Amino acid sequence: MATFLYRIGRWSFRRRRLVLRLWLGGLLLAIVAAAVAPAGEEEDLSMPGTESQQAFDLLDQRFPESNSQGAEARLVFQAPDGQQVTAGENRAAVEDALGSLGGGDQVASTTDPYETGAVSEDGTIAYSTITYTADTVDLTESTKSALEDAAGQARDTGLTVEIGGSALDAEEEPGGTTEIIGVAVAAVVLVVALGSLVAAGLSLLTAFVGVAIAFGLVSALAVPLGLTSTVAILALMLGLAVGIDYALFITSRFRDERARGSEPEEAAGRAVGTAGSAVVFAGATVFIALVGLGVVGIPELTKIGMGGAGAVALAVLVALTLVPALFGYFGRRVLSRRVRKATRPGGERPHAVPTAAGRPGLGTRWARFVLRRPVAVLLVAGLGLGAVALPALSLELGLPGDEAKSVETTQRRAYDLLSEGFGPGFNGPLTVVVDTSESADTRATTDLVIETVRGVDGVASVGDPVLSQAEDTAVLTAVPQTAPNSAETKDLVHAIRDAVSGVETGTGADVLVTGTTAMNIDISEAMSDALIPYLTVVIGLAVLLLTVVFRSVLVPVKAALGFLLSVGAAFGVLVAVFQWGWAADLLGIEQTGPVMSLMPILIIGIVFGLAMDYEVFLLTRMRETYVHGASPGEAIVNGFRHSGRVVAAAAIIMVSVFAGFIGMSSPTIQTMGVGLAAAVAFDAFVVRMAVVPAVLALLGDRAWWLPRILNRVLPNVDIEGADLSRHVPASAAEQDTAPPQLPAGRH
Repeated sequence: MATFLYRIGRWSFRRRRLVLRLWLGGLLLAIVAAAVAPAGEEEDLSMPGTESQQAFDLLDQRFPESNSQGAEARLVFQAPDGQQVTAGENRAAVEDALGSLGGGDQVASTTDPYETGAVSEDGTIAYSTITYTADTVDLTESTKSALEDAAGQARDTGLTVEIGGSALDAEEEPGGTTEIIGVAVAAVVLVVALGSLVAAGLSLLTAFVGVAIAFGLVSALAVPLGLTSTVAILALMLGLAVGIDYALFITSRFRDERARGSEPEEAAGRAVGTAGSAVVFAGATVFIALVGLGVVGIPELTKIGMGGAGAVALAVLVALTLVPALFGYFGRRVLSRRVRKATRPGGERPHAVPTAAGRPGLGTRWARFVLRRPVAVLLVAGLGLGAVALPALSLELGLPGDEAKSVETTQRRAYDLLSEGFGPGFNGPLTVVVDTSESADTRATTDLVIETVRGVDGVASVGDPVLSQAEDTAVLTAVPQTAPNSAETKDLVHAIRDAVSGVETGTGADVLVTGTTAMNIDISEAMSDALIPYLTVVIGLAVLLLTVVFRSVLVPVKAALGFLLSVGAAFGVLVAVFQWGWAADLLGIEQTGPVMSLMPILIIGIVFGLAMDYEVFLLTRMRETYVHGASPGEAIVNGFRHSGRVVAAAAIIMVSVFAGFIGMSSPTIQTMGVGLAAAVAFDAFVVRMAVVPAVLALLGDRAWWLPRILNRVLPNVDIEGADLSRHVPASAAEQDTAPPQLPAGRH
């Protein structure tokens, strides 16, 4: 693989004009496609195979007229203190506001709260439901403005009016202040790490190209593939983070090769052949882990994984082709000032830059410190991560609704008013679907189900049944006494399902509990059940891939255990912040509750690949030194000398990019930003920088042991670029500093 990538690097350098035109053409096409494509629509989560999904599918068959319904809004009215909404002036204000909506082009119906009984028992709060003929994304600005004007009209009379429902929902748009800060931090880190504005700008530029193409493609395919804004933002988040990192790794290796005396084209080839091999492997692990999210069975999670995987694949292609092409355009300006001073301009052969004889770098000093105290470092790092991971034992999963939105939004205030006036369970009603096609008496069966559901503790009320046209299906609405995301509501769903099982046995009917609340509960439970199997698959994949790459048994096992530590600590942070509320105000998180059910599996998939990034880039140099005759301790020091600073810079960049998304108002993106930033920080700075060298120091030569049978069976992927020494002519400077002959037993 190294030889093949070496040729790609040299070809991209030589044909840089063609490579640049191709990427700019792809960028232009993606931008145009995104600009002309219709806006995508936010879709509800679904989970095939669950009872709630079966009920939704049955409703689609038996109530086809309900499929044509569009967006929905709720106008919630609250009378001033000491007054009631049923009083003369207040009632007139409510009716006038609703009357102003009646003639709207996209308005299908408007309910009168005084006729439907949508008034609280104390008479202070009422609501009206407005349905539209178009979906949320197809509502015109005039329609939305009319809804807001109606609310404003009622507010002018002294009423408190808020708007709930889906009519005002909007896709989350990237580009906020915190994302800009995250990218700015990444730029500063690049300048410090590379010592060159041009080199830093090159890494940022190539990352932006890959991200822009990925974001444009996701936007263009939003409607045909049903992609949501979450898919686009994850593609942006991942593409930006790995794109900068991959460009940094290849740029750093190019500068090393130039400093050793290689010609620019040769240096570009060797950079892509060595660091590029690690980029391909690291990108492949992220890609496989994200695509593997499809096995969970949630369509939305599959789309998120595919979108992120596509962004990562583009980042790898950009790093392997566009980055070496830009080396040819920027020339010596990619090098640090010290190297530029030591080389002759004008395209002549540069002199090799001698190694500095002064004080060792921070990476070298840290590696030597760990070698002197491996047990102490391992204990402190392991116990520290274990302590941070302890809150994960209290992990609760759920899906956020309007209650998780900022109190500054009208949707959240409408949610709170409805909870105050009609009880906390009003915002999370349960839908009970009674399929009586196999029952002798539809009416009697339905009445029996109503009586049974009303008798379950925790049910506040059960509405009148609605029958299908064929009268073979009845739909009931049961309102819980508790909030949608509470543990009591979860228990209530199971209690209702257990209670109606007797009715099913006695009547032959099928009784299914569904609704948004029940669907969220089913998805959360499915996520909990899938967490351990998915983690097992990911760990097994990590061990297999790393065994092939490093030709070792203990190194992959150590990497997998370290990955578990970093993921556990990240889950602990999620629980502490989003469930317990620690530092929630500091991060702008206004509502605590269960962790979003998709996050643990999503974070495992993403962090697995990113953890392998740092493992590969750090240990590649160590193994390369070890197989050339160095002692295990010398190999560790050499790995940190060459890769420690680059890996640390890459981790800081990735943490900065992920943390930049915490400021977005979407709970999904906030959770993802906190979880990924914490996981990368723990994995890079604690696991890879402390646990890894400590374990390797304790294992010594045994760390690189591989049974002979595996040595014969496993393919040699040559991620260190050893084949380049045999198949690619070395420069004169490299021949003078050629490594010693490989000793027996270390191939």
